Amino acid sequence: MHEAYDINHVQEKWLPIWDQIAPFRSGKNDDPRPKKYVLDMFPYPSGDLHMGHAEAYALGDVIARYWVQKGFNVMHPIGWDAFGLPAENAAIKRNEDPSIWTYENINTQKASMRRYACSFDWDRVLYTCDPEYYKWNQWIFIKMYEKGLAYRKNSAVNWCPSCQTVLANEQVVAGLCERCDNAVTKKKLNQWYFKITDYAERLLSDMEQLEGKWPEKVLTMQRNWIGKSTGAEVSFEIEGRDEPVVIYTTRPDTLYGATFMVVAVDSELARELVKGSQVEAEFEKYFDSVRAASDIDRLATDRPKSGVFLGRYAINPVNGERIPIWASDYVLADYGTGAIMAVPAHDQRDLDFARAMNLPVRVVVKTDEEDPSITGVATAGDGELINSGNLNGLSSAAAISQIVKELEDKKLGKASNNYRLRDWLISRQRYWGTPIPIIHCEKCGEVPVPEEQLPVKLPSSATLDLKPKGTSPLATATDWVNVSCTKCGAAALRDTDTMDTFVDSSWYFLRYTSVDSHDQAFIKEEVEKWLPVDQYVGGVTHAILHLLYSRFFTKALHDMGYLNFNEPFTRLLNQGMVIMDGSAMSKSRGNLVRLSDELEKHGVDAIRLTMVFAGPPEDDVDWADVSPAGSAKFLNRAWRLAGDVTSEPGVDFTKGDLTLRKTAHKSLNDISLAVETFRFNVAVARVMELVNATRKAIDSGCGPADPAVREASEIVAISLSLIAPYTAEEMWEKLGHKPSVALAGWPTVDPALLTQDSVTAIFQINGKIKSRVEVAPDISDADLEKMALTDAEVVAELAGMQPKKIITKAPKFVNIVL
Repeated sequence: MHEAYDINHVQEKWLPIWDQIAPFRSGKNDDPRPKKYVLDMFPYPSGDLHMGHAEAYALGDVIARYWVQKGFNVMHPIGWDAFGLPAENAAIKRNEDPSIWTYENINTQKASMRRYACSFDWDRVLYTCDPEYYKWNQWIFIKMYEKGLAYRKNSAVNWCPSCQTVLANEQVVAGLCERCDNAVTKKKLNQWYFKITDYAERLLSDMEQLEGKWPEKVLTMQRNWIGKSTGAEVSFEIEGRDEPVVIYTTRPDTLYGATFMVVAVDSELARELVKGSQVEAEFEKYFDSVRAASDIDRLATDRPKSGVFLGRYAINPVNGERIPIWASDYVLADYGTGAIMAVPAHDQRDLDFARAMNLPVRVVVKTDEEDPSITGVATAGDGELINSGNLNGLSSAAAISQIVKELEDKKLGKASNNYRLRDWLISRQRYWGTPIPIIHCEKCGEVPVPEEQLPVKLPSSATLDLKPKGTSPLATATDWVNVSCTKCGAAALRDTDTMDTFVDSSWYFLRYTSVDSHDQAFIKEEVEKWLPVDQYVGGVTHAILHLLYSRFFTKALHDMGYLNFNEPFTRLLNQGMVIMDGSAMSKSRGNLVRLSDELEKHGVDAIRLTMVFAGPPEDDVDWADVSPAGSAKFLNRAWRLAGDVTSEPGVDFTKGDLTLRKTAHKSLNDISLAVETFRFNVAVARVMELVNATRKAIDSGCGPADPAVREASEIVAISLSLIAPYTAEEMWEKLGHKPSVALAGWPTVDPALLTQDSVTAIFQINGKIKSRVEVAPDISDADLEKMALTDAEVVAELAGMQPKKIITKAPKFVNIVL
């Protein structure tokens, strides 16, 4: 009879021991081991850990624990992305300071992480709401300001009426606020921006460094978001205006087809052109009718076109033609210059607008398609130029080169690139965030807070009304707002906005190297020792926002001389979601699975194993399709192996059963390869196979005293230490070793044991298996094909029919196609 495996007892037993020996504390300067920086995206403390956390941390843990076993000095830190709206909203609801709710949740999550056996270095912990952290947000802001990368301007911004705050473009999803799913509108405000557009080209070109190391999906999403296009800037004179209007076009070859101009209805240019005119009232009426529409709605191809003629005309620079200027909502104020030349024959939205307003359509590129003015379908492709003066007969590509040269010669235009990427709007009108370290003085203007006065701490929320009102709650903290200018001493005001919380997460990976430093954001020598991050793990939902901003911060700090690298994360692993019955988990759907309940029912190791074994990391895990109970049963079988081994530690493995040793070393080799290529489910499958082979050897083979049984059992324990640490630690102790198995060291594969005397080849006819034979591993295609064609079962099945094709892949298979 075997003793019962009590997972709850095992968990309670090992937690204090691990706390005492701290197996995952990263080594200091005198540590001779090679370094490896493994980082999980840090969580937001919105409550206890959920199923998504369980998957993400299980996957990151496999990687960190593996490299520790391989002899690396691994830094695997943890922190909390602790500022943000949920804490502020909870504080409003509970009528208490946001820090109380935040730190309560941090403590809850920290306890759960400890129970979940995450291999974090608990000496490297940070909280972004700690003044010791956000002091350095402010320091970085000032450095950006000094370099011209932080600036303030009036602009129409994304405004969430529900959250009563500004949103960056990246935080508007399908026209809705990513936080509350309410419709986003536009509002004119004076706001702070980071000039990420200065880095657009480098953000794009430096992705070459990440090819093959980041998921292609993420790289594609970032390329699309940056949205580089190649074209030309063209100057159009405006009648009655001194300055020309510069437009950007990707198709300068179609300039002769421009029959009108459209300016964004919400642009300063549109308002300037109608000021004091007879159409001003009509323009204002139209502006009011479309001002609430989101950019997504405005750009929708099926949106009916609308607009107003401004009573003004532009001059086409290539033919001198006088073309009318319209205002419409299908042009965005922040695209290029907020004005476009409209070529309705070759742009569908322009054509839809021209047809709606009865404007002329002129074909200037001949293609095989029918006349757009008849079909209503624009011809957007390349072709031969017509109705284009001296460009007639040229191809589109040749015409682009020639027209750009002519424009440059006449100083009417130039070749140019444009980017969809917009500067990063960082102002937020909420309390729970990093105060912007600027003082506004009537005499001196914008004055950065001196470094020695940082951090600018948040005032107590006790006397503030945190309810969203459209202005920052900090504005009502008069004792905090009213200060003396640090330059001239005159009465001045603090800036009352706080920073977007993505600022906090754009450099936190640097701070982990120097969490105890009080006089530097990060110690340069420590950063150069550990960074860039070797392996980053997190959800694909952060493909644009967090990852793009982190790349921008890294490049900016590099250019300032603080970093010696320009990409923060060498390798990236995205995990899928944990869903239930094919849908995202939610209370409203009634399919919410609580991690705490699953841990109580099955134990930590079974949940971790289930997450890792469910499939490739990037795939979603449907909890309805997996079996934590089955995982628990397997772990029990593995644990029993250790109790059955009767040979002593240190026994000579080379004297063990050769067949089992070959199985063990083949499994070990496969597990190593699978972990290093993120095929963690394959690694688990190989461990399971080794457990079965070892059990068979004990029960009906070489027996429990054979050295090969001990070797195989130790390989199982060390392999499981990556995935099921409690079970592995218990096995390691039963096998006669001191803790921790996490530091045992990865076993060395003996190459001699990987050689195979024979492999099984299969013979197929039309894809169906007809025979199996044992063959030499190095058999040639020709010899294997000859064996197949003379195999008795294959010959009988063919019955004299001649193959149409024979597909051979030695030593695995031959497929005969009839």
